[in-house]
Amino acid sequence: MKVVRNYLYNAGYQLLLVLLPLVTATYISRVLTNTGVGINSYTNSIISYFILFGSLGINLYGNREIAYLRNKPQKMSQAFWEIVILRVLAVILAYIVFFIYIPFSRHPTLMIFQSINLLAVILDISWLYMGIEDFKKTVTRNTLVKIISLIAIFMFVKNKSDLGLYIIILGLGSLLGNLTLWPFLRGVIKRVKWNQLHPFQHLRPSLVLFFPQAAITVYAVLNKTMLGLIAGTVNSGYYNNADTIIKTVLALATATGTVMLPHVANAFAKGEKAKVNQMLYDSFDFISFLTVAMMFGLAGLSLHLGPYFYGRGFQPVGLAMLLESPVILLIGWSNAIGTQFLLPTNHNKEFTTSVVLGASVNIVINFPMIYFGGLNGAILATVISETCVTGYQLWVVRKTINFHLLFLNLPKYLIAGVLMFIPVFWINNSVHTSILSIGAEVLLGIIVYAVMILLLRPTILEKAKKVLAEKRAGR
Repeated sequence: MKVVRNYLYNAGYQLLLVLLPLVTATYISRVLTNTGVGINSYTNSIISYFILFGSLGINLYGNREIAYLRNKPQKMSQAFWEIVILRVLAVILAYIVFFIYIPFSRHPTLMIFQSINLLAVILDISWLYMGIEDFKKTVTRNTLVKIISLIAIFMFVKNKSDLGLYIIILGLGSLLGNLTLWPFLRGVIKRVKWNQLHPFQHLRPSLVLFFPQAAITVYAVLNKTMLGLIAGTVNSGYYNNADTIIKTVLALATATGTVMLPHVANAFAKGEKAKVNQMLYDSFDFISFLTVAMMFGLAGLSLHLGPYFYGRGFQPVGLAMLLESPVILLIGWSNAIGTQFLLPTNHNKEFTTSVVLGASVNIVINFPMIYFGGLNGAILATVISETCVTGYQLWVVRKTINFHLLFLNLPKYLIAGVLMFIPVFWINNSVHTSILSIGAEVLLGIIVYAVMILLLRPTILEKAKKVLAEKRAGR
């Protein structure tokens, strides 16, 4: 039940991280227009590279390292401070490179504002609480700060000239959210002798995880950067808006990765390999159940949802969402295999190779696809890249994992998803788009998918009954 509870906490928080920007997007897209949204997307994509360098792969590494040591409080405390020191040094170095870059930037003032997000990285210790599987603190504290940021945006961002203020508010939200986690250290971390700290012993293993994170950032952010350079910042904004809705939906599925990583790592450290495999089967099946419904549901709504949601001037977002919807399933699967199996079982090389492969494919095909296809070319490049990542990871685990158990219920989910998509897509393109029509289409999709699942009876139903029975029994 602890895993389920942590999943709900983390799913709620991850959903909040993308849902609040989504809530503000309807307002911001109209206030800042497609030009302002595009400039923000472009400058944010640039600062993401510096944030990546300053983060140094520590969120994944720290999460896993704390999970390994959480039964040894003194060693865990020492590792915590060593990792914090290492990150501070990395952020300082990233800032030095950042200020060298500023004179060459298209938007130097806005880039300075965006760098608040880089400063926030120093204070990010969420990986500690994830490693000890205490998700409640990160969720409750950051939720409050995010809501305050949302209120500030509606209060102070009023017209096109407030783009800089909008960027500052978002950056301060991240900074303050990370700061709120520090007061709880007293009850978790013990005193250590500073002369016994050796932060650089963590450099090499964190770099092992840095490279896959670098690759992930490249093919997550490179499209926005290249669209801004080749096709104009407006297209970068379109891509960002389509991607934001996709990632909002996807947050419910990828939240399992953060929750399961320390859980699997702890089981692996105890030598419970059969348990590790079973956790992957269960998690993969749950993710397939969710992401198939999300993929077909969003695809059915996409053509009119995007333009209606963002307003006049954002018509290209609808088709972009339709084309990008398969990444919901692909990223869900790669999150299960990569974050929940390869990383906690120390298959770092295989995980790194998979994301480097995806990044390499993205870099190679991005330029021609954006040059000839613009926004939609960038979207298709993303789908192809994610296909390569997931395909390689499946190939890597083929001798370790039983594919029959992994994909046991997938055909049933696909049947339910297709039968849901057909009526939703038809209604979405036949009636006038409004809040009521979108709500009715979502409700119809849920009902159709749920009914088909009940009729097809995949094994996830039995697992759900077991979890509910355990909850009633108070276990």
